[in-house]
Amino acid sequence: MIEDVIASEPKPSGKNASTRQEGITNLTAQRLSDISSTEEKSRILTGISELDRVLGGGIVLGGVILLSGEPGVGKSTMLLQLCGAVSRNYSVLYVTGEESIRQVKLRAARLNVPQENVYLIAENDVDEICGLIEKTKPGLVIIDSIQTMRCADVSSSSGTVSQVKESTARFLEVAKKQEIPTFIVGHVNKDGGIAGPKVMEHIVDTVLYFEGDKMLPYRILRAAKNRYGSTNEIGMFDMTGRGLTEIENPSMQLLEGRPLGVSGNCVACTMEGTRPILSEIQALVTKTSFPTPRRACSGYDYNRMNLLLAVLEKRAGYFFGNLDVYINIVGGLSLHETSCDLPVCLSLVSSLTDQPIGDKVIAIGEVGLGGEIRSVPNLEYRLKEAERIGFEKAIVPRYGMQQLDTSVYPKLKLIGVSSIQDALHAIQG
Repeated sequence: MIEDVIASEPKPSGKNASTRQEGITNLTAQRLSDISSTEEKSRILTGISELDRVLGGGIVLGGVILLSGEPGVGKSTMLLQLCGAVSRNYSVLYVTGEESIRQVKLRAARLNVPQENVYLIAENDVDEICGLIEKTKPGLVIIDSIQTMRCADVSSSSGTVSQVKESTARFLEVAKKQEIPTFIVGHVNKDGGIAGPKVMEHIVDTVLYFEGDKMLPYRILRAAKNRYGSTNEIGMFDMTGRGLTEIENPSMQLLEGRPLGVSGNCVACTMEGTRPILSEIQALVTKTSFPTPRRACSGYDYNRMNLLLAVLEKRAGYFFGNLDVYINIVGGLSLHETSCDLPVCLSLVSSLTDQPIGDKVIAIGEVGLGGEIRSVPNLEYRLKEAERIGFEKAIVPRYGMQQLDTSVYPKLKLIGVSSIQDALHAIQG
């Protein structure tokens, strides 16, 4: 038995490929100055301030937003709460391809989501969904998830590259023509990237990542791409039994329950966009029982820790060669900014010498290979946040301190240091 596939005749190529006549078209272009761009009419405020912050001030009309994250991190929970917040002023269409409408109903009841203006449908046929959107014209559309959607005229199963690419393109076309903002949930692969073709990330307007350890309550929302706002802002949420709650004061939340008078602890300040966030760095230095000492980091770069250990040994005379070293960032945050170098060094020396750093002390600065302390950007915002939380002493780079007006911080004592030795003398004195 031999299969004989009857293929359609190929389209003509070369000179006879197109029958277009020169200069004839039905298209017209608009002058850029004649296009209305009133900001008040082009965005929808969700009522969730942390989400509005990440989106750049609200949801843009006609915008397509791709939301991705690990399984169980809370993507569907956040979008259902978003439906409830937006439904106070707009109608919302929630399309689920993974759950039944009864399951979504039970979750909405548990989260106390307003249900009057939210419409549910369990469907995975893209053309049927697009027709429903064009017919009802809701104020917001949620697609959960794109990997379960299927185009009937594409001969492949749901979740394949061709299906995901074509489904996203059709939802994008409807969203732009009808000016209906659309949220699309995307799954992740084993490496943590968005599953499916990369073109899906290119054609949408905004790409959001929902991050967080499932064993910890904190969740962080980041924008990897945003055509209508900054990609530096983050939103912080707390996962509770009643859903996600906003963390409007993350510094106070992360420092809550901090041990006082214990060695190896130091407070750092990192910038997430325009928001300064204080977090606690814990270091533990102890004798090893292995032939080779262990080094481990949680929330901090492993190679950066080894670099700082080498600087402390060479420039400050503290020996860690036969000791186990552990670094932990409390709260599940990941610190990648160089402004955290100085507090990491101070916490390491504090644990090694078993001398606590003051509970009201914060350290900010980058450490160079020569042991020098270099300035960091946005130092004034970091110090304002430290003063607001209640810190009384700040160890900062001497050069950065020269650029500041110290009278602006009446309750904060600023100590300028130029080397790692100066910083160690400052905490010991």
